[in-house]
Amino acid sequence: MPKVVAKKLYGAGKRDGAAGKKDNDKAAASASAASAASRAFGPLFNKDLGQHILKNPLVAQGIVDKAYLRPTDTVLEIGPGTGNLTVKILEKCKKVVAVEMDPRLAAELTKRVHGTPDQRKLEIMIGDFMKTKLPYFDVCISNTPYQISSVLVFKLLEHRPMFRSAVLMFQREFALRLVAKPGDSLYCRLSVNVQLYAKVEHIMKVGKNNFRPPPQVESSVVRMEPRNPPPPVDFKEWDGLMRVLFVRKNKTLSASFKPDTVMEMLENNYKTFCATHDRMIEDPLDMKAKVQGVLDRVGMAEQRAAKLDQDDYLSLLTAFNEEGIHFC
Repeated sequence: MPKVVAKKLYGAGKRDGAAGKKDNDKAAASASAASAASRAFGPLFNKDLGQHILKNPLVAQGIVDKAYLRPTDTVLEIGPGTGNLTVKILEKCKKVVAVEMDPRLAAELTKRVHGTPDQRKLEIMIGDFMKTKLPYFDVCISNTPYQISSVLVFKLLEHRPMFRSAVLMFQREFALRLVAKPGDSLYCRLSVNVQLYAKVEHIMKVGKNNFRPPPQVESSVVRMEPRNPPPPVDFKEWDGLMRVLFVRKNKTLSASFKPDTVMEMLENNYKTFCATHDRMIEDPLDMKAKVQGVLDRVGMAEQRAAKLDQDDYLSLLTAFNEEGIHFC
């Protein structure tokens, strides 16, 4: 069990006597109030860590049910808090590895399972999830701190060996961006990049009053299943193309490539590619004409990023790369 170090409150020592006594009285009152709050609400929550504990057991059970856990599964839980989800996960699987950044909450979780049959099935890793080397796991379940939503998703998708699925709680708008389809108002670079590597579906809405303390926004739960095998795409190339197209997703593709900064980037990359592959560089080099030629050849010059799907983007990236045009 993590060691908890209590900080004592000291007065002003031998300062001015009356003032020192007054300060000590204030400190005692403050400590008493903090103690009362702790008794009423459990562990103190750190807002800087985005801590919002899921308190509704029906929602917690719904999340676990949607994970379709097997008795042989190892489950990675990110941000277990006081363990409201954890104890329900432990009932369904072989082992839970819980990554918790706050030692106080990790201690609460340790005490919660102490002396129960589930104690031996739980491993707690105290530290920053983003800096933690993840162990093997079959399923990931997370009530995600909202400020790390995007980096968490991509860290999971990069993890090897691949996991079977992840059931993740996010801010409602972020979740809807993950599942957005071509033509949806929330369809964006995030949608395209995540859906390149995973199937994502929205599985439930969760109101703010299901948390303690309640967040400022509504939440949603999504299930993410990695595509196995993953598509043979250079992600840096792919994302470079998406960055160009989704600056203004409702523009035509021709218009998306017109800015001088885009043309300068592509021209520099083209010259580097030619130099490293012993290819002659055209003289004069008309990069705008080369790009427009590719767009015309694949029939996408007048298309808009907001309406294109994964297959369209893969075809476009392949056509650009065949011409020696690269995005990273």
